[in-house]
Amino acid sequence: MKTARAMGRRVALPAAALVSVLLLIPALTALPPHLQGQEQTAYREVVDETGRRVRVPAHVERIVSLAPNLTEIVYALGLEARLVGVTNLCNFPPAARTKPRVGDVLNPSLERIVELKPDLVLGTTAGNRRATVEALERVGLPLYGINPRSVEDIFTSIQHVAELAGVPHAGEELVARLRARLGALEARLRKTRAPRVLFILWLEPLITVGNDTFLNDVLQRARADSITAHLALAWPRLSVEEVIERNPGYLVFPRTESIQKRWARLAGEAPWRQLEATRHDHIVWLDEAILRPGPRIVEALEELARALHPDAFRPREVAEK
Repeated sequence: MKTARAMGRRVALPAAALVSVLLLIPALTALPPHLQGQEQTAYREVVDETGRRVRVPAHVERIVSLAPNLTEIVYALGLEARLVGVTNLCNFPPAARTKPRVGDVLNPSLERIVELKPDLVLGTTAGNRRATVEALERVGLPLYGINPRSVEDIFTSIQHVAELAGVPHAGEELVARLRARLGALEARLRKTRAPRVLFILWLEPLITVGNDTFLNDVLQRARADSITAHLALAWPRLSVEEVIERNPGYLVFPRTESIQKRWARLAGEAPWRQLEATRHDHIVWLDEAILRPGPRIVEALEELARALHPDAFRPREVAEK
C-alpha cells in the first residue's frame, strides 16, 4: 500500500490496482462581481471540486488529462481535438493511445506538460499528487481537480469539464442520456433482492470498497448489498478471516490480468473455498470501466446488474416460467 498527498489531502493508493481504479465540492463559480459584464475578460476564476480557486483562460483550446477517466470525459464530450496530452494509462477510446504522453498518473513529467502548452490541466484527487499540483501552479498552468464520490458526482464532473471547455450543452446532453439509462436500469431492478457482495480491488493485500466512494454508490445502484459498506475508510483492507466471517454470496473483481492471475492461484486454497460465493461459482469479472469515474460508469453498472440479477434482464415470458 502506497500513500500519496493528493490535492492537499492524504489518500491510500493500493499499488497498481487502486491507481487503475481511480483512473483515477462546489460547482463552478460565476465570474467575480468586478469582472461580470466584461465580455473580453481573458481569464475567469472557478472553484474546482477540491475547493481550490483556479484561474482558467476564458477560451480553453489545449487540454492535458492526468487520468484515464478524465480522458474518457474529454472524448465523450467531443473535445478530442483539443486534447494535447494524456497519461500512459489512458487507453480508451483506442484513439487516446495516439495522443502525446506525459507519463504516469502519480508522476507525470512536468517538463513534458509544459512543452505541450495546455490552457487547462485536468487532475484527480485519487491519483495525482499534491506535488504535481504545486509544480504546475509554480509555472502558471491551471489544474482543475475532479473528486467524484458518487454516480451523481461523476455526472457533475462531466458537466464541469464541459463548462470549462465552453460546451455546456454537450455536457447537458451527455448527462441526460446517461441519466435516462440509469433510470431505466433502476426501474428494471426495483423488485430484485440485493445479494451480499464483496468488491475486491486488489488481492495480497486484500483491498476493498468503503462507504464514501463512487464504487460503493455503484454497488448500491446495482442492487448489491456490499459487506464493507459500513467501513469509513475509502479503500479498506480486509483479512481473509474477515471475509470468511462475513461470507459474501458474490465476489466482484475488475478484469485485469494481474488480479486474474492472483485469483487463479488463490481460488483453490482452503480459506477461499469456504465462501458461499466460491462454492456457487458466483464470481463476477467486470470491464475496467467500473474503476473509472467517467462516462462509461453507467455501462459498467449495467454489466454488474446483469451479473447479479440475470432474471431481471430475461424476456418476461421466460422469467415467468
